[in-house]
Amino acid sequence: MRELFSLKDVRIAYGKTEIVHGVDIGIAPGEFCALLGLNGSGKTTILHGCCGFLPIQGSFTVADTDCRSLNEKKRARLVSFIPQVCSLQGGRTAFEVVLMGFNSQLGLLESPSAEHKRAALEAMQRLNCAEFAEKDFGALSQGQRQIVILARCIVQDSPVMLMDEPDSALDFLNRHMVLSKISELIKEENKAGLITLHDPNFAMAYCDRLFLLKQGNIVGELDMRTANRDEVQQKLSLIYGNIDIVENNGSFLMGRAK
Repeated sequence: MRELFSLKDVRIAYGKTEIVHGVDIGIAPGEFCALLGLNGSGKTTILHGCCGFLPIQGSFTVADTDCRSLNEKKRARLVSFIPQVCSLQGGRTAFEVVLMGFNSQLGLLESPSAEHKRAALEAMQRLNCAEFAEKDFGALSQGQRQIVILARCIVQDSPVMLMDEPDSALDFLNRHMVLSKISELIKEENKAGLITLHDPNFAMAYCDRLFLLKQGNIVGELDMRTANRDEVQQKLSLIYGNIDIVENNGSFLMGRAK
């Protein structure tokens, strides 16, 4: 299987304290994968390392390109990122925030073209958020902001999408809508997607494979396209402890064991 996104023996530290210990992750074109683990297991640290926010030891490649030494603009052509909480402030419209996704494609002093603007509006329409295109980004709810940031990610058009609990501020219906749209986009455009999710049930419902992280180590992997109930229960228990898995027509739900 050709890997579009690849981490090999990746180690990441905060100062002298190593948080991620020799992680290997490979994702093929068209695969949507989840990184699951308890709080403090290193999920966000891995994504931040891939985005250049933290130094990485080991190998990190996208389409066979070594990403560790790339500058921000070159990295953005290969990797897009949706954080848990967007740090952007108000003072610009939601539409202008989406247009920022084209920054890595523009030259110095170059402005988005009419074609860029059409693509940005289409991305917002795809996510049912075009109605607040002209609203100040700062006036939107946190959930609405996350949907706008996803639209920005769509127009950025990088081959790899990294997402850190992008559904955390969304209500139930929008959570399903966003995860469904992300999965659809990754498969239609042969991207590689890696997402962290708080709820493993959403990961099992929408993702092809799950990487299980515990104390900075990958302790298991699940291919949801072929996994059976016993395998799902055995492997998820490695990080969630005493759990029960219910299977219904090929779908799985996790709950606490009685």
